Amino acid sequence: MHNDFLSAAVLFRSNAIEGTDMKLTRIVTASMLLLAAISSTAHAQVQKTREQVQAELREAIRTGDVIAAGDAGLKLNELNPQRYPHAAAVQTKTRAQVQAELAEAIRDGSMVAAGEAGTTLRDEFPQRYPQLAVAPSRTREEVIAETREAIHNGDMYPAGEAAEKLNDQAAQRYAGRRGLYTAQVQSATSATRGAAR
Repeated sequence: MHNDFLSAAVLFRSNAIEGTDMKLTRIVTASMLLLAAISSTAHAQVQKTREQVQAELREAIRTGDVIAAGDAGLKLNELNPQRYPHAAAVQTKTRAQVQAELAEAIRDGSMVAAGEAGTTLRDEFPQRYPQLAVAPSRTREEVIAETREAIHNGDMYPAGEAAEKLNDQAAQRYAGRRGLYTAQVQSATSATRGAAR
């Protein structure tokens, strides 16, 4: 009886180990296949010739754009900038142009004010500067009409944190309305054009 119990326990233990080994084998196999697929696609993306690689290396050595020996992790041109050529600074504006821009920024208040707030002079002292001309925008009626159209077509986000618009969540509900509404707008537009003639 005791031997039967012992042999059953050993058999159970060996089956459990074999199941674990099988799972481990599957995981390792899947991981290796995934790694092989990733490495093959990464390798297939860039195909350079030997001459191109050698030319890039020569240019990197010439400009000091190679990692220096040691633990610093800096490039040679960062450690010894005096030894390597610098890129020529491109001057796009003259001194007079920069001074004129500064004077204009001070005059219209678009210059950033002193301090850490990052506000402009116009923001801090609005009484010193003339009001900016505001471009005409849509009327209240136009905004209301657009909102109603969006509600009607489901082209709005529902309340809450949904990432899809209503017409994406319930496409069958809004598909017919969208076509009907478009037809109504087209007929109203053509009727307005006909009356204008």
